Amino acid sequence: MLMRELYEKGIKYNEFLEEADQKYRREFEKCYEDIKLSEKTLERIEKITEKIRVLVFAEPWCPDCIVSLPVLKKIAEINGLIDFAILPREGYEDFLEKYKYEGKPRIPTFIFLNEKYEELGAFVEIPQMLKDIYARGYQPDIIVARREYRQGKYSEVIAGDFLQIIEGSKKAGDGER
Repeated sequence: MLMRELYEKGIKYNEFLEEADQKYRREFEKCYEDIKLSEKTLERIEKITEKIRVLVFAEPWCPDCIVSLPVLKKIAEINGLIDFAILPREGYEDFLEKYKYEGKPRIPTFIFLNEKYEELGAFVEIPQMLKDIYARGYQPDIIVARREYRQGKYSEVIAGDFLQIIEGSKKAGDGER
């Protein structure tokens, strides 16, 4: 299935929240309210001059979706050239095979697309910083990092990974992930 077709099947953030249980909706709203982005990050968001679409695979019950999806919402509000659509993981597992992390399709998966629906790169499940901590294998660091991440303390890091994909597309032009 083409990226454009998938994107057009997706729903908007508000509809996604409306379909969520009240408990999860409150968690998304709290994470959104707690987002704090640095001036440097805000400037990077404002400097985006090309249309960016993001196809997101997410579920309302997923703790990683709860902390990362509001960051994308905030970025899209800051820069109107960024838009996104959300699909569930269920029913799209075969498509998500390409974006596996640790051997499995994961959520959230954010696929960044240019105006022509060409892939620029993808963010899968957690920020690279967390993947690096996990790879080192030191359990106390993993436990602390996971707890802080799920408390919404890494919104700046998530935004940085998103922006790196968007900005990298201009520099590399090869859709590196």
